[in-house]
Amino acid sequence: MKLDVLLGLQWGDEGKGKIVDVLAPKYNVIARFQGGPNAGHTLEFNNIKHVLHTIPSGVFRPDSINIIGNGVVIDPVIFMQEIDELLELKVDLTKNLFISKRTHLILPSHRILDAASEAAKGKTKIGSTLKGIGPTYMDKTGRNGLRVGDIINPGFKEKYDFLTNKHKDLLKQYNFDFDLTEYEENWFKGIELLKKFKLIESEHVINKYLEEGKLILAEGAQGTLLDIDFGSYPFVTSSNTTCAGACTGLGVAPNKIGNIIGIFKAYCTRVGSGPFPTELENEEGETLRKQGHEVGATTGRPRRCGWLDLPALKYAVMLNGVTELTITKADVLTGFETIKVCTHYKLKGEEINYMPFEINEPLEPVLKEFKGWKEDISKINSYEELPIELKDYLKYIENEVKVPIKVISVGPNRSETILK
Repeated sequence: MKLDVLLGLQWGDEGKGKIVDVLAPKYNVIARFQGGPNAGHTLEFNNIKHVLHTIPSGVFRPDSINIIGNGVVIDPVIFMQEIDELLELKVDLTKNLFISKRTHLILPSHRILDAASEAAKGKTKIGSTLKGIGPTYMDKTGRNGLRVGDIINPGFKEKYDFLTNKHKDLLKQYNFDFDLTEYEENWFKGIELLKKFKLIESEHVINKYLEEGKLILAEGAQGTLLDIDFGSYPFVTSSNTTCAGACTGLGVAPNKIGNIIGIFKAYCTRVGSGPFPTELENEEGETLRKQGHEVGATTGRPRRCGWLDLPALKYAVMLNGVTELTITKADVLTGFETIKVCTHYKLKGEEINYMPFEINEPLEPVLKEFKGWKEDISKINSYEELPIELKDYLKYIENEVKVPIKVISVGPNRSETILK
């Protein structure tokens, strides 16, 4: 049996949470493989709207096992808040949420380091979510980190104090006021909550599930263009958001990967700083923002909006080996007289059709126009009923990317989904 992977192909916010929720009944296990509380996966159904940050998006499907993999970083305070919010909805995860012992912990001092570092950058700041993600991954690669498995071992508090004191020494380099007291108190409450869950050696568990024939979906966070190696560096996240990250973030071999489901919006958005070749800093961009309710689920910041970027999409498809596509927010394009797509860039006067290393240099998008549609498509439940203009748009993307679009999302609700 092989494991399927679902991940974002843009700068995050593609609608992964909704699609995992839609697909979850097909799978026995949903496993998050990277990122942390910088993610915001929004699920809507039965008059409920809920945002998940660390916990996999299969939690509203009672038969699903949910695993937080070793590639994730977890903040016990935010985890505790998520659990409390789910309990209010009568979702008790103590039996079907498993956490890898190898998952790294975000300390209160990691959050302070993140804020101090970002403040020191001034105009060159990267747009961090200030959740402590970067400093935690730095400690992980620097072999200093604390892991979930440490919380049940003697000497945990000594390890915590040692690392926190190291961070305090680093913070002396910044003129930055901070007080850990309140957050630290809640942090240790979160640690006690973590102990109530099943802490597992997830690499063994997941491979055993595969041997038993269980169907597993690996859920990615952020998006390919934020990958630490292949994204728009340095305006990226601190983990591998590509399909390769599922192997290292769950402990599965490359030959155990099955279908790779790539999710992209019908247009592009980005939160925070960094290059964005098709960004619309005009009335069209503002219309996309309003119609798409483009505000960060984690940060609350307005998202930057622009037309679909085909060179970037092809790049993401190539890096991940995508086998099928899901397009989201097609409904947001309703009402535009003309829809545009970037087919090429102009870099230093030369036309190129790929995403270059020089992504941070000015890239002029070359745009192709499509006729828009006026019909409300949010209540349509079959591909045949979609406007011909939208079908033409979808066919063009499929022909260019050479991967079939299997799912079309026409609204935020679980039910507003067309399976093609």
